[in-house]
Amino acid sequence: MKVLIACEFSGIVRDAFIARGHDAVSCDLLPTEQPGPHIQGDALAVLGDGWDMMIAHPPCTRLAVSGARWFKNKAQEQRGAVAFFMALAASKIPRIAIENPICIMSRLWRKPDQIIQPWQFGHGETKATCLWLRGLPKLQPTEIVSGREARVHRMPPGPNRWKERSRTFTGIAAAMAEQWGSLSAPSPAPGEEADP
Repeated sequence: MKVLIACEFSGIVRDAFIARGHDAVSCDLLPTEQPGPHIQGDALAVLGDGWDMMIAHPPCTRLAVSGARWFKNKAQEQRGAVAFFMALAASKIPRIAIENPICIMSRLWRKPDQIIQPWQFGHGETKATCLWLRGLPKLQPTEIVSGREARVHRMPPGPNRWKERSRTFTGIAAAMAEQWGSLSAPSPAPGEEADP
């Protein structure tokens, strides 16, 4: 399948799909941290490029409820973040997962289809992660572990804190690639021709 990993600079999810034989490409305003197929630019500009699946990680700074105390002073930025999220959700890609922490989109749009935790996928940590799904089943836990620590929440302040907090856990990326990557390619919509 042709898979777009939108708003990912780390290459973690992209590489999990590539390891399972998919044509996966990450896209972010930042360069990729790991060598591999990457589009440095706006994900909205490539949504119509014939993807079978998109896993999107839109920036959560203006959406996450953890930052609610600053929302009143950032109304314009928040409107932009909501519009970006909704543009991803409205794309014509047949299979979509949009990932974000607990955020205002549950109120402004709809409740997430699923909330997952790293400890369900082999990591002894807590970090509630919402998934809004279209054309994809819920992720099934792969390895439930104990030792549930809020390491990500407790990261010290610093210039790269946002980057470290935004990385997808490798166990979650592997579950996405295994479970969603094992689905057959979606059929073309009526009037569209399948690629040869």
